[in-house]
Amino acid sequence: MTIELKGINITWLGHATFRIRTPKGKIILVDPWVMGNPSCPESEKDIKQVDVMLCTHGHGDHIGDAVAIAKKQRPKIVGMPELCGWLRKKGVEANAEMNKGGTQQIEDIKVTMVHADHSCGIQDGDELIYGGEACGYVMEFDNGIKIYHAGDTNVFGDMAIIRELYGPSIAMLPIGDHYTMSPREAAYACNLLKPRTVIPMHFGTFPVLKGRPHDLKKLVEIEVLELEPGQTIS
Repeated sequence: MTIELKGINITWLGHATFRIRTPKGKIILVDPWVMGNPSCPESEKDIKQVDVMLCTHGHGDHIGDAVAIAKKQRPKIVGMPELCGWLRKKGVEANAEMNKGGTQQIEDIKVTMVHADHSCGIQDGDELIYGGEACGYVMEFDNGIKIYHAGDTNVFGDMAIIRELYGPSIAMLPIGDHYTMSPREAAYACNLLKPRTVIPMHFGTFPVLKGRPHDLKKLVEIEVLELEPGQTIS
């Protein structure tokens, strides 16, 4: 990896789920879906520590284990007010809700919620509940590193604003196509964001998610860091 992470560890757990260890040892879990995630290694399904949970939207392949993990680990939970409200009804103390454009200090990171272009509905038994809009996050660490997790999204022109306002050096982008960006659109997103490194996600979990990192590599000149589920970079 061309960027020095300065004490940050990033582990891809498959699909859009990441575990990030901060330089001070705090654990961030983005989009908590592990038990039903066919890409998540069995050895990673027992979540032993979570200090901060970031939820990009309410689809089951992103918050499928949010309630169970939160009840066990009691992390600070960041998400849309509607999503956090649903979690509270499930007995979870979701006390760090926010909305797009907002920034808050959570443990030793600054979290900014940014736009994502996607749908959002929480499947709760036979009901489909509105979970607020989908979003992405820019995480700024004490050491100056900024990481953008795009969530599920189409490419949108205001990714240029994310670059201009926050300047993330690492972008985690969906590339699977069908439900999110394809590699072609992800390449366009890279042109707007101008990160130094892009980490592809949300591909290969299901047959319909056909985009692959090698397709993206053909279209960009920046580093495309292809991780295997369970792999950690530091």
